[in-house]
Amino acid sequence: MEDAHVANRLALTMSRKRIGPPARPTSIDVARAAGVSQSTVSRAFTQGASITEAMRRRVAAAADALGYSPNAFARGMITPRSRIVGVVMGDVTNPLYAAVLAGFASRLRAAGQRVLFASTDGTDDADSAVREILEYNPDGIVLSQVTPSDGSIRRCRAAGIPVVLLNRHAGRTDASSVRCDDAGGGGMAADLLLDAGHRRPALISGIATTWSSTARGGGFLRQLQARGLPPPPVEPGEYTYQGGFDAALSLLRRRPRPDAIFCANDMMALGALDAARTVLGLQVPRELSIVGFDGIPAAAWASYDLTTLHQPIAEIVDRTMAVLLTLLEQPEAANSDHFVPVQLVLRGSARLPRGAARSADDPGGPVLWAQSAVMPPSRITRPIRS
Repeated sequence: MEDAHVANRLALTMSRKRIGPPARPTSIDVARAAGVSQSTVSRAFTQGASITEAMRRRVAAAADALGYSPNAFARGMITPRSRIVGVVMGDVTNPLYAAVLAGFASRLRAAGQRVLFASTDGTDDADSAVREILEYNPDGIVLSQVTPSDGSIRRCRAAGIPVVLLNRHAGRTDASSVRCDDAGGGGMAADLLLDAGHRRPALISGIATTWSSTARGGGFLRQLQARGLPPPPVEPGEYTYQGGFDAALSLLRRRPRPDAIFCANDMMALGALDAARTVLGLQVPRELSIVGFDGIPAAAWASYDLTTLHQPIAEIVDRTMAVLLTLLEQPEAANSDHFVPVQLVLRGSARLPRGAARSADDPGGPVLWAQSAVMPPSRITRPIRS
């Protein structure tokens, strides 16, 4: 009966159309075809709105027949919430951040939000991307691997738009942040290498202006100093495979040659591994240990078998979503700063520490060793290959 009613209304609606180029159907057309008010159509396409399931199906049938889709941007102009969250990223070539973006898209969709994505094309400057996103009246903005100016943050806050920084330190800016323990991870890498007997470590840093590179490198250098070693040689790798490749060659051609390298991300570590083995013919890990940071899928490939500090992406995205949704529902809530621990994944690219042993209770589990008392115990959750 309902279908026949909608069909009759639809035929009447279509007969009233002007001859000429096809026009996009509107909510008024759907309301006329379904025999309901325009506000009923709006409720039918609004998550959580008060409307019966039978009425929702009736409106949906008319909309499908007309080829109608609600205009999210237009709705954002007339309602307090646009249901859009802007996500700004710097380096979209790193597989880690492709996973971060996919995680946000999935969780925001489940929360009834849409993602408006913008890239800074590998630069650290977020201001132009923030200005573009603000034109779409977003409910909130997540900034990943980029550093906004105080002016950008103030514009967002003045417009009532909360900002969450991902893997950036908020400092004195008026924003919340969620970041992995970059400095702690760098310290864990230093302990791992020193406990394995290395005495000539080196560092391949990322992009000098980024928080992550500064924190990871700083944690590594401070822990070496705390353990009595002099400052190691450092080469920038710009967070790229080629940068890591070139930086490794520069470091490994020095005399005395480094016996271990900590890379501030996995992409550089993969480049360093290839340079050491294919150009210089070094045996890894007998002659050289290499440790990365991030935990990208390629790190686990048999050809690399990279020991790395793994960022738990699902946990980071969940924590960021929780902070953002809290700020959306409670605009008066105070900003907050959240740390997520990294996980040390022991594989075949680095020597095992002296005294390393598998747990008697879990022979297939993680390799454990007695660490220096200078640093809190590491969080080791992934087993090496048998």
